[in-house]
Amino acid sequence: MRTADFQRVLGVPACSRSAHFAVHHVAGAPAPVVRPAGTTLERQLSAELSTDGAPERHKPVDDSSVAGWWLGAVVPKRHARRAVTRSLLKRQIRAAVERHAPRLPAGLWVVRLRAPFDRTAFPSAASTALRAAARDELDIVLARASR
Repeated sequence: MRTADFQRVLGVPACSRSAHFAVHHVAGAPAPVVRPAGTTLERQLSAELSTDGAPERHKPVDDSSVAGWWLGAVVPKRHARRAVTRSLLKRQIRAAVERHAPRLPAGLWVVRLRAPFDRTAFPSAASTALRAAARDELDIVLARASR
């Protein structure tokens, strides 16, 4: 997903929320990627490359769409200061969405962290307790969103 897609999805009210997460959904597909035409010099250089006659790929390499849904995860630094925690939460978001994918309608999905987890309850940046708490809460919020 691109910035315009995130803005479009986050522009609608959350379809489900919990103490820490909010889930946004918009039916449809991401906006198509428009590539500007190259300059004359770029076209001349392209003609000289050995890959000039290579077939075009119709699907970008980083397109992570599966069964008609696209996922964006927003974990702001102000809610999760450590990179380890942000990475853990993004992995938990992706795993939870994959678990609930069969029940989720197609479209653009954004799961965002809307409040920090209490650092006194989870002092370690990537503790097993934080992982379990995030997983349980994400399962609840995504189950509500799939109805």
